[in-house]
Amino acid sequence: MSGLVENLRRRAEVVRAVRAFFDDRGFTEVSTPVLISAPAPEPHIDCPPCGKGFLRASPELQMKKLLAAGMDRIYQIGPCFRDGELGARHNPEFTMIEWYRLGATYLDIAADAESLLHEVVPGCAAPSRITVREAYLRWAGWDPWLEWDQDRFDFDMASKIEPSLPKGAVFLMDYPKEAASLALLRGDVAERWELYVDGVELANCFTELCDGAEQRRRFLAAKEERRLLGESDYPLDDEFLELLPLVGSASGVALGVDRLVALAIGEDDIHSAMCGV
Repeated sequence: MSGLVENLRRRAEVVRAVRAFFDDRGFTEVSTPVLISAPAPEPHIDCPPCGKGFLRASPELQMKKLLAAGMDRIYQIGPCFRDGELGARHNPEFTMIEWYRLGATYLDIAADAESLLHEVVPGCAAPSRITVREAYLRWAGWDPWLEWDQDRFDFDMASKIEPSLPKGAVFLMDYPKEAASLALLRGDVAERWELYVDGVELANCFTELCDGAEQRRRFLAAKEERRLLGESDYPLDDEFLELLPLVGSASGVALGVDRLVALAIGEDDIHSAMCGV
C-alpha cells in the first residue's frame, strides 16, 4: 500500500507539471462531456455504451467544436474509455491529455511534445525521427505506399516496427493516406506522427483535416469497415462535420497520461501509475 500511495503522490506531481506547462504557454484548460452521442467511427476502437450514448474514447470531436467557436489554444486532461483493452499498457478506463492549436501543423505539436517530455521526464533525450516508409522498408521489408494491405500493416506495426524502434523517444512520422484517420493529406502522405518512448506508444498527432465533406467520406468508409468487422455502429456527428470547416487549420494530439506517469516514475505497468485501480 505504501508503494501505491507514493506512486499516486508522484502522479499528482506529474499532472501538476503538465498543467503548469500548458498554462504557462497560454493554453486554456477545457472540459467537454464524457458521455457523448456520436463517437468518431474508427475500426478497432470501441466506446462502451452508456444509457442512450457512449463513454468517449477521446474528447477530440468536442474539442474541435471549441476551435470552430474561436478558441485557439486548448487542452484537456480527463477520463477516456475503450472496451476490450486490458494489459500492462492498457485499461478500459484511462486518462488522456489532448491539446490543440489553431494555425499549427503536426511539426508545431511535435515541438510541444518534445518540450513537455523534457519538463516531466527527467533525463529523456530529444526524440529522434523516422518516417513510416523508412521503418517498413527497413524492418518489415515492404513499402505500404506500393502495396497497401491494412491487416499486414497493422500486424507488422505491432510485431516488427514497434519492437525495432530505437531506445528512447522516437517520432514515427508521415503515414500512408489509408492510415490518415482524421489527418490532413499532403499528396499521398498523411501529416500524422506517433510518439514512442522505449517502444511504448505515448501519443498520436495529426495536422487536422478541416474539410467537412472529406471527413464525412472517411467516417462513412470507417463505418462500413466497422460493419464488416462486426463492430458496433455509431451515428455520425453531423454538428461536428458542419462546424469543421470553420476551424480553418489546426493541429492536435492525444497523449496517454497513465503511460506518461509510468515513464516519469520508472514503472513498466500503467496500473502502478493510475488512480488506485
